[in-house]
Amino acid sequence: MNNIFSDNLKKFRLAKGLTQEQVAEKLNVNSQTVSRWECGTTLPDVLTLPELARLYEVTVDDFYKKSTVAYDNYAQRLASVYEKSRDPEDFMRCRIEYEKLIKKGEMSTEDKWLYGWIHMYMMNYCRDIAVEWYDKAVSDDPNDDPENYQLACMQRIWMFFLLKKEDEIISELEGKIKADPDNPRETDNLLIALIWAEKFDEAYDLFKESIKRFSDDWRIYIHGGDIAKELKKYGEALEYYNRAGEIGTYFCDEMDCKVGLYEEMGEYEKAYNECMKMADIYRSRGYDVEADMAEKRAKEIKNKIKE
Repeated sequence: MNNIFSDNLKKFRLAKGLTQEQVAEKLNVNSQTVSRWECGTTLPDVLTLPELARLYEVTVDDFYKKSTVAYDNYAQRLASVYEKSRDPEDFMRCRIEYEKLIKKGEMSTEDKWLYGWIHMYMMNYCRDIAVEWYDKAVSDDPNDDPENYQLACMQRIWMFFLLKKEDEIISELEGKIKADPDNPRETDNLLIALIWAEKFDEAYDLFKESIKRFSDDWRIYIHGGDIAKELKKYGEALEYYNRAGEIGTYFCDEMDCKVGLYEEMGEYEKAYNECMKMADIYRSRGYDVEADMAEKRAKEIKNKIKE
């Protein structure tokens, strides 16, 4: 067993491109001590083993495995570490090593599928974390922070769409409306889901019914404008966007929508003017980045006018 351990110490050190002197300096020991470890004369103490593992970016168990000789490169070794730990930090270490191989053009077929595999598992991890925290966000009291609560609802809906669970989230939102028909936020969320699912006729019917009950909700009018635009009802779309603006939107929402509508209608002069109005508002509120983006979009639209 000691031979396996000492052999692996040397192999891991060489894989990292370190000399015995460099290892000794990092662990605050002398180079003779490192040499004795690799010769099997002495062993590191139990407190040094984790430090060695971190230095070589492996687990302590890897020091005792015969299978370590099967790895073609250091990145593959770190992939096996990540397979066991599923720790995001191990994923990042493995990814960095693979990025080095990619830059050198040294990726074998095995390296390529392993590189995809570690991202697949990290994707699943991130998916589960995203779902968990979106659920926590929408379990908060919506009255504490209405704007961010609504953003959380929107992002959660989009997550279901990314997971190809459109029917599931639409069914859930329909159930919420039945349970709380007087809550405009539930209607708002269902409209968002129907628009993203491209169920525009169904969304249009829901919108027309909802404005009878929620006539002063600017979000619902924004959605109505988006739905009408998709159905080529441009006059209605403009009417709904303007109504949202009269009520008062959160962040120039109706103006941004009108820019897109005017562009689709080919009325570039109006789109340009609306963009410049937005830029002025953003600038006056101290949102210089957003103002710059609006002005850039305005210039792009102006080029279409010249054409």
